[in-house]
Amino acid sequence: MASSLVLQLLILCSVISFVRSDASDHRYQVGYDVPLYANKVGPFHNPSETYRYFDLPFCSSAPVKEKKEALGEVLNGDRLVSAPYRLEFLGDKDAELACKKHLSKAEVAKFRNAVSKDYYFQMYYDDLPIWGFLGKVDREGKSDPSEYKYYLFKHLQFEILYNKDRVIEISVRSDPNAVVDLTEDNEVDVDFMYSVRWKETDTRFEKRMEKYSQSSSLPHHLEIHWFSIINSCVTVLLLTGFLATILMRVLKNDFVKYAHDEETADDQEETGWKYIHGDVFRYPECKSLFAAAVGSGTQLFTLAIFIFMLALVGVFYPYNRGALFTALVVIYALTSGIAGYTAASFYCQLEGTNWVRNLLLTGGLFCGPLFLTFCFLNTVAIAYNTTAALPFGTIMVIFLIWTLVTSPLLVVGGIAGKNSKAEFQAPCRTTKYPREIPPLPWYRKTVPQMAMAGFLPFSAIYIELYYIFASVWGHRIYTIYSILFIVFLILLIVTAFITVALTYFQLAAEDHKWWWRSFLCGGSTGFFIYAYCLYYYQARSDMSGFMQTSFFFGYMACICYGFFLMLGTVGFRASLFFVRHIYHSIKCE
Repeated sequence: MASSLVLQLLILCSVISFVRSDASDHRYQVGYDVPLYANKVGPFHNPSETYRYFDLPFCSSAPVKEKKEALGEVLNGDRLVSAPYRLEFLGDKDAELACKKHLSKAEVAKFRNAVSKDYYFQMYYDDLPIWGFLGKVDREGKSDPSEYKYYLFKHLQFEILYNKDRVIEISVRSDPNAVVDLTEDNEVDVDFMYSVRWKETDTRFEKRMEKYSQSSSLPHHLEIHWFSIINSCVTVLLLTGFLATILMRVLKNDFVKYAHDEETADDQEETGWKYIHGDVFRYPECKSLFAAAVGSGTQLFTLAIFIFMLALVGVFYPYNRGALFTALVVIYALTSGIAGYTAASFYCQLEGTNWVRNLLLTGGLFCGPLFLTFCFLNTVAIAYNTTAALPFGTIMVIFLIWTLVTSPLLVVGGIAGKNSKAEFQAPCRTTKYPREIPPLPWYRKTVPQMAMAGFLPFSAIYIELYYIFASVWGHRIYTIYSILFIVFLILLIVTAFITVALTYFQLAAEDHKWWWRSFLCGGSTGFFIYAYCLYYYQARSDMSGFMQTSFFFGYMACICYGFFLMLGTVGFRASLFFVRHIYHSIKCE
């Protein structure tokens, strides 16, 4: 069942995304009015705080038409409307009047506020993005902000490259001499002008998106990316070397010692990890919550793998609007059956009886915090009247997806997991009463162990994190998904190895409560990533304002929580495999 769902999901996402890419493959005749869409405006340093283009008092020479948008585009905050400029195919224009606008004092103040906050605009022409700033601030020779001069650009100059009957590239710049003074609150008449220049190019249509990914492929950027991978690989080699030379040698000595003890003095008191063989497979506390966490983490791990698969085959090319968000929603909905199956099956292996409650807990463990965060942030976006506020119709679509797809698949997966009749198959028999755990030094407690477990995986990815943050919370374009996938694999390997090592040391100290510890240690990298959020916000970005701050820390908290569940599952599964292996290798009475 799960494999067929996954196959359908992959086909569906690929078809949706490639249909979108093919939809822009237009051929035009001379004089054809190729639509230019204005998307949004907003402060350059606050990527989440974007507004509709006509929320500012721009004018239009014709009735404004809204473009129909897909689910992912709406989630991305895109609100495309017809722009006031007409760009006919191969039609040059010089200082053409777009429209006239009489700005009142309030409208002048509104434009001045936008210019002072470095507002930019984004437009799309034949699905090619273009950007520009609304105006400029003259600060030259003025130390007092009250003396600054504010100007609005009123003349846009478009330059368009074409190859035969196709649009290849477009750029726009503002005429620095054609400006309107907004410094004073005086009414003013503005003539919005534009010019168009068409130039022929040899670039093929299939290559027109490459220029948007060139910035991340420049030699100095690639050097940094490869340095990140080398740094990560060194971390992996050091860690695996540590395991190979220390841990395996210790285990070998343990095996020899236990074998010798069994031959010479069977009544001799045991010490170390074999001493707790009757407790190591004792089921964890709050096993329903534990099984739900493992189920949710497995689903998120599957989600990450399929997102990488789609990225590596080229679905998320630059400015394929909304493709990533659409894929996230669809894949998460279709993989909910995996969460239900994993959680219910594991819960029944732990001899749990209330599988319905476990299923409800699984469904709400990640979606619950995400829903509460969304409700708060969407309320903030509505208060600011930004495009990040989802329309009621979009919210209903997501609710229907959750009701008609996510929840039924979760239940079906849960029923299949409950009926799978899988057994836990512990290699050692669990005693009736648990042994007392000896006093442990402070550095063997949960929090210090989590700090040690999270630092190494984080150190393997922190260089790449900057580029990801600059792409998600800035205006960089990330396209080197192959490198990102390698870093992701290294993250998984380091997480598994360090969790296994710490689990061994915990068992060697005769602490048999390793279940939750291994999950917490594996997922602790999520806390380090969130700590990096604080550093990035303060030192590496210019984000400001309540809305942008709440969006950044709110949604990053959800993402880091998802990493906690996913990596916690990886750490626990690796530790479970290791613990089963070492206790299979000895004779337990």
